[in-house]
Amino acid sequence: MTRLSHAHATLLVCALSCLPFCHASTDPGFTDAQASAGAGLYTRYCASCHGARLEGIGVAPPLMGARFNQSWRGRPMRALAFHLRRMPPETTSRAGLSDVDYAHLLAHVLRVNGLPPGDRPLRTDEAQLAAMIPGADAAEPFDPLSPSPDQDGARLVRTLPAVTGAQLRDPPPGDWLHWGRTYDGQSYSPLELIDRQNVHRLAPAWRAPLTHGSSMPMPLVHEGVMFLHTYPDTVIALDAARGRVLWRYTREVTTRSNKKMGLALHDDRIYFATSDLHVIALDIHTGTPVWEHALNLGAQTEKLPIFLRNAPLIAGDVVIQGVMSFRVPRGGYIIGIDRHTGEETWRFNTVAWPGQPGGHSWNGLPAQARNGGSVWHQGTYDPKLNLVYYGVAPTYDTAPLLNPSDIAGVTNDALFTNCTVALDPSDGKLVWHFQHTRNDQWDMDWVFERTLADLPTVGGGSIRAVMNIGKNAMLDALDAATGEFLFSLDSGVQNIIIAVDPETGVKTVDPTKLPNPDTAADICPVPFGARSWPQTSFSPATGMVYVPITESCFQMSETGAGGWLLTTGVNFGPSEHPGLRDGHMGRIQAIDVANRRLAWNTDLTTPPSTGVLSTAGGLVFAGDVSPALNAFDDETGRLLWTAPLDDTPSSSLITYTVKGTQYVAVVVGMTNNHVRDITRHYRSWSSTKGSPGDAGGASIWVFALPLGAR
Repeated sequence: MTRLSHAHATLLVCALSCLPFCHASTDPGFTDAQASAGAGLYTRYCASCHGARLEGIGVAPPLMGARFNQSWRGRPMRALAFHLRRMPPETTSRAGLSDVDYAHLLAHVLRVNGLPPGDRPLRTDEAQLAAMIPGADAAEPFDPLSPSPDQDGARLVRTLPAVTGAQLRDPPPGDWLHWGRTYDGQSYSPLELIDRQNVHRLAPAWRAPLTHGSSMPMPLVHEGVMFLHTYPDTVIALDAARGRVLWRYTREVTTRSNKKMGLALHDDRIYFATSDLHVIALDIHTGTPVWEHALNLGAQTEKLPIFLRNAPLIAGDVVIQGVMSFRVPRGGYIIGIDRHTGEETWRFNTVAWPGQPGGHSWNGLPAQARNGGSVWHQGTYDPKLNLVYYGVAPTYDTAPLLNPSDIAGVTNDALFTNCTVALDPSDGKLVWHFQHTRNDQWDMDWVFERTLADLPTVGGGSIRAVMNIGKNAMLDALDAATGEFLFSLDSGVQNIIIAVDPETGVKTVDPTKLPNPDTAADICPVPFGARSWPQTSFSPATGMVYVPITESCFQMSETGAGGWLLTTGVNFGPSEHPGLRDGHMGRIQAIDVANRRLAWNTDLTTPPSTGVLSTAGGLVFAGDVSPALNAFDDETGRLLWTAPLDDTPSSSLITYTVKGTQYVAVVVGMTNNHVRDITRHYRSWSSTKGSPGDAGGASIWVFALPLGAR
């Protein structure tokens, strides 16, 4: 129950943990009247997160039934107490809830779980409750992130070699050194120990609990040590073969921890961004800070909605960090930090100001009235071209841009929103840009990873391309050196773009899909996107990009009626998607970029909730909210293996080797906007019975083949 205090939550969990284990003689000591009063309190304060019947919603776990029992049977009581206590509290006030109220809530949960009420009331004083519930007064809470290296683990991290620049440019096959494994962000592994023939024997190798919170991380692995940025603002090093925590660094912040995507490695340092707007370098052997850089907000002294979410990108001697801003005057930016000193060396503004290149594209608005241009997803780097590539998000302040002005030479394109920008990493100067959608009135980002690949040309040669897939599941490919448009492919789940100029890539928008005070419009997909932060994967072995897709539509109506997201005031309401009539809401779509065409797609009942990983073993891995981790044939899309998980997979996937064994890792049980939105969408529209998700809690699952399985 997200509104329980930590102390009361501990008591509640201890009581619940008795249910599968205790003898029938255990007397919970509560009355029917208390449980009935608790039912009313639960409906008011708890049901929005945990469900009207305590069944759990999304990543909020159930507080009753077989799933609750299955997830916790045999585990120590203190572990369960820690699990519930770490649930993030709701932001609304719980003023007015007393000890009596908490006792009534506890009585309600006990009754729902089958314990009969009696004549003796449950006590309301916390100390008396602790005395009557076994284990509630445990002195030390369970902490899954406490370092516990044995002699081998201590030696492993102490002797870990530095990561060289040559290794970053060409990582060893068994390591995962970047977000996306390589500078080009392909999320592809050359490992093939796990392949189409033996993947059916893949089994759990280890599982390590984590602290529940907002996160969508991609771990890194270097010579048997895994590094993970987890909640809240914590970096841990683990033995990648066994899951033991080797060291931990926690940044103590007063700001609410926000979603993080990963880390960066170079030499003997690991780099990460924090919720209080710092970029920090840690020693990879000990987790000790080497330097920290506080983001310079300039004259802006008030608290602004500015966040650091994506993993840093190392390009030579520069640590590059994208900045996310929400309706902040003058918009977002990308910064370069000296890798040795931690000092900012350059800054690129992602919203063009008057007098700057692109400054004419904001309908004549002054700089202070322009905002948006967040950079919250990953960048990529081409060392040969010496260019870094980032995607820039749209603005939510759409009303001033809806209709073009009559000022000569001024447009409402809103550069550099929805652009790919190519920057010189040494000074942050813009080399080229390409805008994927002008004047975005629907929050249809093109902010995601820019994947670099060598693609064949018609004449028999090849070209270095940078590819991106927007929320609308359209793929644009550009010349990585110049930004020249190459081609575009549509996955077929959007209805806003009706044409693409084959020479320039300029897109034509269906005018009936623009906000209109008099006419409602059905828009596909919804603003959370047919795809979102879960990354795509490109396999050079097949020439295909693999995309996790959720099918959805919404109705945009009643301009000016108070819609919260976009300043045009449009409201977002439900609209049926014709593709959902078959009961399949998700799909993995393969796009054959080598031959410029759509390839196979595999329909999924529940939407995919992780990034995609492809391997030289002929496999494509992806997780979904059912919850499960799946492996598909990379040439046909045939499902080859599925493993049920104990909570929703909610991260990027990686694979690596330690001492000749290949592992596949996924983080489950974390919350983030995408997992929340697709879970609610599934519950709203699915015709299937039951609920996706489970209650095992946040953790990292790692799979491997049993010995002798090859």
